[in-house]
Amino acid sequence: MGSPSTDLSVSTQIDGLIDLVALRAWLDDQGVSPGRPLEVVGLLGGGTQNILLRLRRGSRDLVLRRGPRHLRTSTNDNLRREMRVLDGLSRTRVPHARLVADCPDEDILGGAAFYVMELVDGLNPTVEMPWAEEDVTRTRRLCFSTVEALAGLGEVDHEAVGLSGVGRPDGFLERQVARWRSELATYARFPEYQGPDLPAVAAIGDWLDDNRPADWTPGILHGDFHLANLLVDPSTAEVAAIVDWEMATIGDPLLDLGSLLATWPRPGRPHGVGWSVDSMASAVTKPELVQHYADRSHRDMSAIDWYEVLASWKLAIVIEGTHARACAGLAPRDTGKMLHAWAVTLLDQARVVAGV
Repeated sequence: MGSPSTDLSVSTQIDGLIDLVALRAWLDDQGVSPGRPLEVVGLLGGGTQNILLRLRRGSRDLVLRRGPRHLRTSTNDNLRREMRVLDGLSRTRVPHARLVADCPDEDILGGAAFYVMELVDGLNPTVEMPWAEEDVTRTRRLCFSTVEALAGLGEVDHEAVGLSGVGRPDGFLERQVARWRSELATYARFPEYQGPDLPAVAAIGDWLDDNRPADWTPGILHGDFHLANLLVDPSTAEVAAIVDWEMATIGDPLLDLGSLLATWPRPGRPHGVGWSVDSMASAVTKPELVQHYADRSHRDMSAIDWYEVLASWKLAIVIEGTHARACAGLAPRDTGKMLHAWAVTLLDQARVVAGV
């Protein structure tokens, strides 16, 4: 689950994030290796919205997840939803970091809800892979294992695992276009932002509304499914865990597959994250990925292009927000330019798939 950060001393990294005395007492109350020494090993790399702290209690390796140092309005509610989702997943075979104990109460860590999960021994495939680039067999195994993990998630009966009431599945697809058009419109609040110079963003939205699937079955939606949110067992090339469940909800699971297709490496398109991802571009084809999912799902795949277009369009709008903030001096200008270029690429590929 990433590697501990070593840029700063551990005490400096965790200053103000946790009260070790309170945490030790809480872990004792939860029956998590009670009475054993507690050590904070360091910060783990991972998501940008929340903090991951690697702990060691006796001989047991754990990870604590809490909100950022400066909590946002919705942080604790999002974490409490994650706790519910992880508790539900504990009744399934979906690969994930197992929930050890959760604390929806905000008093233990000075206003931050948090939970503790098992440490997963895995690597992020967008950062490093230990096998050779020429090992196409193992790379294909990783690709197909990714789809199998996702299809397994989509097959979970969310009501049977206690996740009724997480999200609002009624009208989920109908809300999508209006929701993200509204988000794009909010960027006008930055006076320095000259408006969305995004090709066909309006036409693609119209196409999505005109071609929306009429029938679908609610299920667990990860909400941010892509290769960077996976941990992989380096010895088997199997997905060891899907991580970062902060956007999980009950919606249409095929949107997760759309997100995977939208962000999947493309031959000849630079990614800047190393050969491990670039090699996947030529290891499998899009039809292979879709068929592999279809073989493991009861869902109607006839509109999968629509889900890919929605995922590309939505992601383009989301990352354009950073460009808008960069124009206003609220984010690094180079980052804003890079993400704007990526948004244009996403819309170009959406336009091709949609035929608009």
